[in-house]
Amino acid sequence: MGQMKEAEKRMSAEGMGFKESCQSIRETIETTKLCSLLLECHSEFEKEEGAVGRHSEMKANIQLAYRHLEDARMRFGKAIQAFDGGTSCYPK
Repeated sequence: MGQMKEAEKRMSAEGMGFKESCQSIRETIETTKLCSLLLECHSEFEKEEGAVGRHSEMKANIQLAYRHLEDARMRFGKAIQAFDGGTSCYPK
């Protein structure tokens, strides 16, 4: 709950409109995506695996989280697109 209030305070303090708020979230997600990719190179993967398949399961879940982040970022882009009247910002 504290994080929600902090985010709300930040957006209103910076006078962000809807579109700017969505874009700010998209930027945060992009940073999180890059950080999640760095996890695949974590030193933990250099250690003995222990349970069979543990490392591959860890990496598979990191990759799945990355894909969900990509989807979430795209969905905020779609919200911006709808706000702009449904017009895509990309050329046809």
